[in-house]
Amino acid sequence: MIRYLIHKEFLQIRRNGFLPRLILVFPIMIMCIMPWVMNQEVKNIRVDVVDNDRSTRSQQLVHSIEASNYFIFHGQKPTYQAALNDIETSKADIILVIPQHYSRDLTNGKQPQVLIAANAVNGTKGSIGAAYLSQIVTSSSTTGTGLEGAVLFLYNKHLNYKVFMIPALFAILLMLMTGFLPALNIVGEKEKGTIEQINVTPVSKWSFILAKLIPYWLIALFLITVCLLLSWLIYGITCQGSLLLVYLLAMLLALFFSSLGLIISNYSDTMQQAIFVMWFFVVCLMLLSGLFTPTRSMPHLAYLTTYVNPMHYFIDAIRTVFVRGGDFHSIAHQLLALLIISTLMALWAVASYRKNQ
Repeated sequence: MIRYLIHKEFLQIRRNGFLPRLILVFPIMIMCIMPWVMNQEVKNIRVDVVDNDRSTRSQQLVHSIEASNYFIFHGQKPTYQAALNDIETSKADIILVIPQHYSRDLTNGKQPQVLIAANAVNGTKGSIGAAYLSQIVTSSSTTGTGLEGAVLFLYNKHLNYKVFMIPALFAILLMLMTGFLPALNIVGEKEKGTIEQINVTPVSKWSFILAKLIPYWLIALFLITVCLLLSWLIYGITCQGSLLLVYLLAMLLALFFSSLGLIISNYSDTMQQAIFVMWFFVVCLMLLSGLFTPTRSMPHLAYLTTYVNPMHYFIDAIRTVFVRGGDFHSIAHQLLALLIISTLMALWAVASYRKNQ
């Protein structure tokens, strides 16, 4: 019986003129565009320099800023007030003021006080930009003084932000495709009236819900396969761990969101209602998952929500496997949490379906 129900679901997807194109084109567009756009690196920071020393050492510092990939050298200004006018008119983002006797103090072993004034209307851009500039100033000040430092970047040697974001895109694709499509499934049949034909058959609730879930699990496998191939072909980024663990994580997340979508569909009367309710949960789960920002930076009460957020466990586990090359034992906690949450949601999806609706 369930085989025919699954066949019916695939026939409905195929006969829909939009869904097959969406399933094929959407992951390709996301993987080809979003890794370039969803980048939280701060670049193209415009810098004004006020050089009150006019020495060789101060000019070396200016040239170091010009050579940086993170800054756009906007020019040297005669006074701090002139540079501040550029800040106020949004022509510059940061001011660097080199004091008098900068070169002499460095030669005498002193540490001159260099002023960095950053426009912090955008707090992230201001703080990170000032930190970048401070590193350049510190490096220039310690050259030849015997102070040296070495930094070793683990798992992402070249600080390529795409390595960090591509696993997150896996989660976004699974969430949108295996969440919204099931959410519109049953409620769509309610609006068309075809659900009544199922309700008068002897099909059990378990068979009906399982037949609704399986097609979206297969779609999830297809999405992950396409994403892995595009990640390798376009960006040269491959999974450092086991691909079986990646697929296992994807299946558990797909189970959760497809179950959530069916639950929302069971309780909704119209497609509009289902879309808005699903969107509410998607936004909350995504923003509180650590997908974009570290969860440890959240207030304590907000951080507590991560314990019941499957997206948080998936993001943590997929980055551990994909980027760090973690094994099963490295993500056993996340796998167990995903399994429990997804199973509970699947049971709820079955229990919430009413054949007498």
